[in-house]
Amino acid sequence: MGLEEKISEVEQEIRKTPYNKATQHHIGKLKAKLAKMREQQISQGSGKGGAGFGVKKTGDATVAFVGYPSVGKSTLLNQLTNAESAVGAYDFTTVDVIPGMMKYENVLIQLLDLPGIITGAGKGKGRGREILSVARNADLIVFVLDAQKMQGLKRLRKELYNVGVRLDQKPPKVKIKRKSQGGINITSTVDEKKLPIDSIKSILNEYRHHNADVTIAEKIDEERFIDALQANRVYIPSLVVINKADLVGKTNNDNPDSVWVSAQKALNLDELKKTIFDKLNFIRIYLKPQGEEADLEEPLVLKKNSCVKTLCQSLHRDFLKYFRYAQVWGKSAKHPGQRVGLNHVLSDGDVVTVVKER
Repeated sequence: MGLEEKISEVEQEIRKTPYNKATQHHIGKLKAKLAKMREQQISQGSGKGGAGFGVKKTGDATVAFVGYPSVGKSTLLNQLTNAESAVGAYDFTTVDVIPGMMKYENVLIQLLDLPGIITGAGKGKGRGREILSVARNADLIVFVLDAQKMQGLKRLRKELYNVGVRLDQKPPKVKIKRKSQGGINITSTVDEKKLPIDSIKSILNEYRHHNADVTIAEKIDEERFIDALQANRVYIPSLVVINKADLVGKTNNDNPDSVWVSAQKALNLDELKKTIFDKLNFIRIYLKPQGEEADLEEPLVLKKNSCVKTLCQSLHRDFLKYFRYAQVWGKSAKHPGQRVGLNHVLSDGDVVTVVKER
């Protein structure tokens, strides 16, 4: 029996088994076995990627356009950037990953037009694993749907889930420290436990963790606990873009998690640019060298809630090594030019001077 057949067999057994307290232990073990087999399936690969799939990340962030063939991803990319992605009214026009650069609010955002996803992409169909591996490295996943046939979003999410992409989630609050002896010790900081201790131990045993200290700080289920064990999941925000809105007579957006656009008619593209920017959680920091004017044209782009230490690390290691203090003008400062230390949290639009030891 091949690996794909074994995976299907375990998936079927999970579906058939009623979920209750008596079966939770068994289902946990099955899900752990399934996760291991999927990892094995991904690691086997599906041949060489070929030209176009080794895309170098550039700019301040990378956004991957994911969708089925012929939903208008290429037209949308061309409208938002200066890329020249092949466009045609038939399936599989794009056979390689096409990059383009979008500039918005002084921030450079790399957009990637991925070949259309087909069912079974996570299993390697249609060069699926290679496409999804590019998506794994993105900072934002944009699902592009056709307004005339909007079904399929759930399946797209599942394809990404099966290759270790966790959309709109944070990493599980679980720490697992392996040791040489002493058995399994489980500590939970939450009163109500969603996952029984027996289930936790059976999952650990499936991964041959027979001695470990486990600390759990959230109400966790089997999937989240397995994710913590695998430690190779990626956690990426997502956005749904509904293209060809003009064909159904809808151009307004009544859902904060989706944007209706027409790439062909260039409708609502400014709204889409702003939503992409907001989803990336950027802050722009403008640097002011000592005794000089601030550079308000080329900001340093950081993630929201970044501190002065992160800024120094982004500039050069010497800024951190010889750091004395920083001065800040902007929303995060109590007064203009406030002296702050490395742990000061910055806000969007702050102007910062880093003062080093002489």
